Amino acid sequence: MTMKPNPMVILTGPTAVGKTALSIALAKKINGAIISADSMQVYKYMDIGSAKIMPEEMDGVRHYLVDELDPSDEFHVVRFVEMAKQALKEITANGQIPIVVGGTGFYIQALLYDIDFTEQECDSAYRRQLEELAETRGNHYLHEMLKAVDPASAEAIHENNRKRVIRALEFYHESGERISEHNERESQKTSPYNFAYFVLNDDREKLYRRIDARVDAMVKAELVDEVARLQQMGCHADMVSMQGLGYKEILAYLNGTSTLEEAIYIIKRESRHFAKRQLTWFRRERDVTWLNKPDFEYDDTKILTYMMDVLHAKGILPA
Repeated sequence: MTMKPNPMVILTGPTAVGKTALSIALAKKINGAIISADSMQVYKYMDIGSAKIMPEEMDGVRHYLVDELDPSDEFHVVRFVEMAKQALKEITANGQIPIVVGGTGFYIQALLYDIDFTEQECDSAYRRQLEELAETRGNHYLHEMLKAVDPASAEAIHENNRKRVIRALEFYHESGERISEHNERESQKTSPYNFAYFVLNDDREKLYRRIDARVDAMVKAELVDEVARLQQMGCHADMVSMQGLGYKEILAYLNGTSTLEEAIYIIKRESRHFAKRQLTWFRRERDVTWLNKPDFEYDDTKILTYMMDVLHAKGILPA
């Protein structure tokens, strides 16, 4: 079998499952370059809380969409797709195979199926009304409004992600259609890529222990100091970047609305909930190859061998 055009490898999975080390090993084996599909690692100065891969860990493998934006910049699915497509062009022009790595399933789906997120005309008065409701009655109230008109979106979007909740309510208000139905229809598109979509996973209890250990390591690595520096740079809770898990909780501690112990507890709890939502998302995706670590006796070499077999079978690598 010869190699097919437009190759793409995706390696995703829940937070803290071990994607980074495996992705580096894979990239070195197949002459790949990595595109980060992470909503936080794209930001400069946000290293500890995002568990960002550092230059010395990259082992010579080129990474795109890491350390590219300032914390004051907005990063959303439209911008991700735009930046990722530019990275894809560069990687293929260099004769390498693009490997999309990260846990933001929504971003991966948008890139993989070239989903249209064309902005509709915005009813600014309605948006202001929603923003005022969120301020006066809280995120939970707004999320309940969404649940009433679009339960599937409410399930997929965390209530603290105010921006996406408002966007989903706006979409329904403007079009009379649920945004979940629009996205579902778009996601049924055929991908323009010849892809292999791997999901790395582990037993839930082991994964949760890894999450707790990672949060403890972040605190030990001076996460509080990192957030304090960002605050001194002018970063505040209304920024998209500072809504990231780990940052908003430490910001609350620095602002005196919680203790450090409470902040750490919430980060651990919300990280576990996030991992659960990620897995729910990946189970709904099409054409996914699951890599359950216990099945490979936690041996990355065995996982890599299996991945290589899949890549050969799909024509991403020559037979």
